[in-house]
Amino acid sequence: MKQLKHTQDRQSSPFTYKRATEADLAELVRTRLIVLRAANRLSKDADMWAVEKTSYAYYQKALVTGEHIAYLVYDKEVFIGAGGVSFYQVLPTYHNPSGRKAYIMNMYTKPEYRRQGIAYHMLDLLVAEANGQGVLQIALEATDMGRGQSRRLSRFNRKIVPRSFLEL
Repeated sequence: MKQLKHTQDRQSSPFTYKRATEADLAELVRTRLIVLRAANRLSKDADMWAVEKTSYAYYQKALVTGEHIAYLVYDKEVFIGAGGVSFYQVLPTYHNPSGRKAYIMNMYTKPEYRRQGIAYHMLDLLVAEANGQGVLQIALEATDMGRGQSRRLSRFNRKIVPRSFLEL
């Protein structure tokens, strides 16, 4: 299991950024549902059975093939954030001769941990993953709740193009 401690302004971060593996499938799905409930303002009673089932199948396949990379963020043993990047192929262009693109999604930080640089650290990890695979174009998904943050993040890293979606 690859665990990274990230730093900000040369000070150690108290948080652990863990790259998810197949061993983390249950935790990935559990945290995905947390993200979806928060982003879509769903009650705890909302039926997420179908999303839970298909998310498990997605992660099970995509983590093995490398089509998706996810990070989970912890404060000691407590889940406080997540983020992921999915890779896909389009027809090559002059500016993107490989045709490979990345899509950053599932960005989430628990409200009480926001404004501590966690999203910036997560973005840095995800962009590094995309760059490591030679991806030149990266899109960042944003809900209404995260739109301001995605604009700030895209200014932080010019390789990111913010996109708006109705659902996370």
